[in-house]
Amino acid sequence: MTTIHDDPEDFAEDQLAGWTALYADRVRAVHGGVVTLPTADADPQVAVVVGGGSGHYPAFCGVVGPGFATGAVVGNVFTSPSTAQVYAVAKAADQGRGVVLTFGNYAGDVMNFGIAAERLNAEGIPTRIVVVTDDVASADEPSQRRGIAGDFSVFKAMGAAAAAGASLDEVERVGNAANAATRTIGVAFSGCTMPGGGEPLFTVPEGHLGLGLGIHGEPGIEDVPLLPARELATLLVERLLTERPGSTTRVAPILNGLGDTKYEELFLLWGRVLPLLTEAGLEVVEPEVGELVTSLDMGGCSLTLQWLDDELERYWRADAYTPAYRKVAAPVAALVAADAVEDAAAEATEVPDATTASRQAAATARAAFDAVDALLREHEEELGRIDAVAGDGDHGRGMVKGSGAARRAVERIDREAGVAFVLGRAGDAWAEFAGGTSGVLWGAALEAFGRSLRDDRDEYRPADVVDAAQAFADAIVHLGRAARGDKTLLDALLPFVDALREGVADGKDTATAWRAAAAVAVAEAAATADLRPRVGRARPLAEKSVGTPDAGATSMGLILTRVGEVLADRADRTEQQEGTHA
Repeated sequence: MTTIHDDPEDFAEDQLAGWTALYADRVRAVHGGVVTLPTADADPQVAVVVGGGSGHYPAFCGVVGPGFATGAVVGNVFTSPSTAQVYAVAKAADQGRGVVLTFGNYAGDVMNFGIAAERLNAEGIPTRIVVVTDDVASADEPSQRRGIAGDFSVFKAMGAAAAAGASLDEVERVGNAANAATRTIGVAFSGCTMPGGGEPLFTVPEGHLGLGLGIHGEPGIEDVPLLPARELATLLVERLLTERPGSTTRVAPILNGLGDTKYEELFLLWGRVLPLLTEAGLEVVEPEVGELVTSLDMGGCSLTLQWLDDELERYWRADAYTPAYRKVAAPVAALVAADAVEDAAAEATEVPDATTASRQAAATARAAFDAVDALLREHEEELGRIDAVAGDGDHGRGMVKGSGAARRAVERIDREAGVAFVLGRAGDAWAEFAGGTSGVLWGAALEAFGRSLRDDRDEYRPADVVDAAQAFADAIVHLGRAARGDKTLLDALLPFVDALREGVADGKDTATAWRAAAAVAVAEAAATADLRPRVGRARPLAEKSVGTPDAGATSMGLILTRVGEVLADRADRTEQQEGTHA
């Protein structure tokens, strides 16, 4: 259990602050992560920027340094960093020769790193993406697989190529070649617990292990009886040998601990793995045994094999010096001392003019954000438990991070601001601090809702709210590339929009139509228990999810219901005030 923390919500930020203070002689903190200090008199090189959620140390900030990563983007626990964080770290890491962004294959990371890459390229910083897909248990199709401990092997190859002076095209090519040559299989003995959580995200039945776990607290795809070390080694090696990508006989192995497995146990297991690799006719090249890509306090381990050609072997053997991984003991004195780096003060955002009606609608939006934030904090653990059945269990925490950030952003905005401006800033904050797929989707959807309402209307009719709700939904459909029936939040949201439009067409006022439509959303969210996920992290564990509603649809139903209550309450108060004045 993760027991050392203050506010669990701030765990990711607090641990990174402590880490950067510890290694201030070799890295510097930037918005969203860290970058390495430059080596004296070194030529500029391609920047290799790695990243993902917290909870995986040494991945990702632990491998920032000469010969490895140029920078690391650090998201919330088990959650993708935001687009803004990726962009900021990449900008700071760029040395004028371009940037390669590299990460494991998770929907939130793909989305946030992808948007950041588009922005960097548009600004004239050549940027490429290399996605790691080494987890053989997560999908039959290699391109659909997750990235787990093989992240380390792929990152190492690109870092070494960049340090050797390779061009941007070459670093990208090496990364894709390393990924194509890398395979991983993992097992879990016990689940991990989120900071502040009272229960692990999943449990393994007594006397069993979970085969094919993920590194975000996802359970294995199959529970099998617990095996002695010799049989466990056989299971891991034989599974990877069936995925052999070519005829090469050289491999770089990583026997990786996931956070709660003792090094002595890993050493014992390696003593069983090595003879099996040798018997299979493989030449083992500089194996690594230890914790390299972890999952908080999860009990378990994984075996990674990277099949080596001459080029990949050269990069695997290359020197590297980072806080968590060192091939040589390069003197710290060779690093340029850090200068005090102050973030430029953010330019004050000018609040655009807004009508009286828009400012009144903004007041309703402020009340709604207060109410939604309180609601999500009340249901955080419940949403996490639902999400942990077939996902990583972070949905409740991510939603609380997003709603809290949106509420705080709204509180700081001038009261003269209109509803579109308020919703836009709330969306920015939600996406920035929630991270992950849901953070991106909620942020973009809130901005779309505000853009549809606009700040120049003298009146907001029920039909205008319907249009804004449709814009909200359209933004999620466009970014998430999901549809109704995929077991996502859309299974609650799209029926809500349809019911809202129907209620308004029947002559109902906004509050009445909204509350009736929210009831439809809640019912449709509950009905997702019968569905199998077709997109997102839960897809590899589709069968396990049957019988449990989708966490995103559940939170959507809860939020829409609470917003309906706010609308009804404010409508009642307005009616009472008008009656008093009459």
